[in-house]
Amino acid sequence: MSAADRPAHLTEPRWVRGALLFIALGFLTLFLLVPLAAVFAEAFRKGWQLYLDAIVEPDALAAIRLTLLVAAIALPVNLVFGVAAAWAITKFQFRGKQFLITLIDLPFSVSPVVAGLVFVLLFGTQGWFGGWLQEHDIKIVYAVPGIVLATLFVTFPFVARELIPLMQAQGSEEEQAALTLGASGWQIFWRVTLPNIKWGLLYGAILCNARAMGEFGAVSVVSGQIRGLTNTMTLHVEILYNEYQYSAAFAVASLLALLALVTLVAKNVVEWRNARFLQAADLPVEYPGQAAAIKPALA
Repeated sequence: MSAADRPAHLTEPRWVRGALLFIALGFLTLFLLVPLAAVFAEAFRKGWQLYLDAIVEPDALAAIRLTLLVAAIALPVNLVFGVAAAWAITKFQFRGKQFLITLIDLPFSVSPVVAGLVFVLLFGTQGWFGGWLQEHDIKIVYAVPGIVLATLFVTFPFVARELIPLMQAQGSEEEQAALTLGASGWQIFWRVTLPNIKWGLLYGAILCNARAMGEFGAVSVVSGQIRGLTNTMTLHVEILYNEYQYSAAFAVASLLALLALVTLVAKNVVEWRNARFLQAADLPVEYPGQAAAIKPALA
């Protein structure tokens, strides 16, 4: 390959590439690795015993349980919504499709604090439905249901936004082939569509779960920050820090940081598997033996 045919990034002087690499690594080290290392260093600064005491303290355990509960509720709901929304947007033509896509992107542009205030306006004591909720002794704001609703609001785009471009790129040829072979709608979904989107679905689920467990703004507004009852891990860290319990605050924060690291590893693994899956499935729209490829999956 001649110098003229080489890509532009290979023709740059070595010092330019080195400088760009140095800037990128320096930025990541300064703003990512150093703060992350500082969290763990501060968490263990006074020894393992104080670290464990901060983790097993009753309020901390309650915050961990509530965080896991909220994530366990939000994740399956978002999986169902994400698949349904992606299916509707990519497989059907209907009026208002672009408006639906805009609504899905809304949590990305709205501050989580504003989202929390919306739920207070709707379900708070002085809210639109506050009187009716009080009459029927139903608590949403400053209770677990409000935290779940706020978490759902800020997390529901993640699964849908991962699946929509994936399903658009894959097209509907395989589903149509399965339909011509007599497959029902459920058979097409479970045996054709779902296997094709499984890695994108898992990727969206990982991002959704990480955001659900790390959400602060919206949850802070609707929770009331009642210790041992409506405090998630992020809120518990804030309370401990404001009370000058720095070691305990960093101990709980280290769990969230560990979650971030696990999420990063899982995300990279899924990206790698998804890239291999897409590369293996890189077939033309109508390839020989398409019906033969679909039929075994429907058997």
